[in-house]
Amino acid sequence: MKLTLLVLAMLAASPVLALDERTSTAADQTALAVTIYNGDLALIKDARKIRVQNGENLLAWRGVSAQLQSETALLRSTDGRKLTLLEQNFDFDLLTPQKLLEKSVGESVRVIRTQPITGVEFVEQAMVVAANDGVVLQFKDRVETGIPGRIGFGSIPSSLRDQPTLSMLFNTDVPATGFLNTNTQVETGMELSYLTGGLTWKADYVAELSAQENSIDLNGWVTLTNTSGTAYPNARLQLVAGEVNRAQPERGRMPVMMKAMAMADAAPQMQEENLFEYHLYTLDRLTTLLDKQTKQVALLSAQKVKTEKEFRFQGDNWYYSSQSGDLGRKLKPSVFMEFSNSGDNLGVPLPKGIVRVYKKDSAGRAQFIGEDRIDHTAKGETIKLKLGEAFDITADKKQTDFQKIPAGFNARGGVIETAYAMEIRNAKSEPIVAKVVEPMPGDWQMIHESHAHTKDSAHTAIWNVPVPAEGKTTLTWRVRTKY
Repeated sequence: MKLTLLVLAMLAASPVLALDERTSTAADQTALAVTIYNGDLALIKDARKIRVQNGENLLAWRGVSAQLQSETALLRSTDGRKLTLLEQNFDFDLLTPQKLLEKSVGESVRVIRTQPITGVEFVEQAMVVAANDGVVLQFKDRVETGIPGRIGFGSIPSSLRDQPTLSMLFNTDVPATGFLNTNTQVETGMELSYLTGGLTWKADYVAELSAQENSIDLNGWVTLTNTSGTAYPNARLQLVAGEVNRAQPERGRMPVMMKAMAMADAAPQMQEENLFEYHLYTLDRLTTLLDKQTKQVALLSAQKVKTEKEFRFQGDNWYYSSQSGDLGRKLKPSVFMEFSNSGDNLGVPLPKGIVRVYKKDSAGRAQFIGEDRIDHTAKGETIKLKLGEAFDITADKKQTDFQKIPAGFNARGGVIETAYAMEIRNAKSEPIVAKVVEPMPGDWQMIHESHAHTKDSAHTAIWNVPVPAEGKTTLTWRVRTKY
């Protein structure tokens, strides 16, 4: 009984010890998952094994992103242990010689110099007065600017870290194993999830056009760029394609708040699945994203996707209400390649990106023939790529007639009747079909035409004009327009 009272008295009389900071590094990682969204946003899930004690714990979680949005950080136990987060601090003011000087303003430092003749070092004490645009040092008998020698510091301020660190104060429960052993430590699983900038991805596609120009072999690549300030070793990589809404800040730039999403199971290939109104792509293996690195991983591959080529002359509606005469000579049509995102070879949601098209020359060497950007494209949609302008196909276009037909008494507006001729020439050794697209203003009526048109929409007329090899075809039409 006396011994018990003595021990209790000693515990009551002893001072409360300061809470020691425990450090966790990437060496403690058990799993790492990175989900990257369009628009410089990523979700990081970092699982580690951490030693904790009963009650309050102070943990420095090193190796987080330098662009971590601290408001989104969430720490949880993966072992079902009760955990209450009390406080967290994101230390992104990294240790540099300049930062060390700035944090030492008002403190005493040692200035170490070398005697130029003898080479003997000697030390003087000085106080750092300022460290803004240069350094001001107060010695015992003088004030000097600049750094006259090496500067020795007594310690590194706790607010300076050599790498981005999230320090957290939390409570947890660890059963005591003995009468006096109140600081029993156990190893437990924890996961830190947070949103960060500095991680981006984009899709790039390479298409090889067949010799007959009726199909393409399509390969898709994902280009990843990491400028977040840290590396992500052996991470499970997932990509979200789609425009995720992000709350606009009330004033200045504010971090985005989002709920963490569950990781998909590993798949034998880069598997695609629906995620809300977006599409999620999962890499079938772990990968490492180093800081300041661009990496490419395969997204998809499809062979012999049927495609069609289109030569398009695109008109305008301004010349239907005025006298214009010559509308252009040696006009060149735009060349489009069109294919459907469907069938056994393709038929998957395609993230937005750039499609670069190649074709082999007579010697079998692939030559670049054009590129175009596509938006997020759902399964079953049609993709049309503009590759350039045709060299061997030209057209002369002119207005051949213009008449104003007066409106009736007290009628508003009027009627204009115009006529056009378009001579299309083909210098190629094979026949082609040229598509002529004319936007029609107002209420319009086709009076006469040399080739039958189709009405693509309320204000668009389209002609598909066959042109023989090394020959020409003239398209004529007359339109009455009411304004």
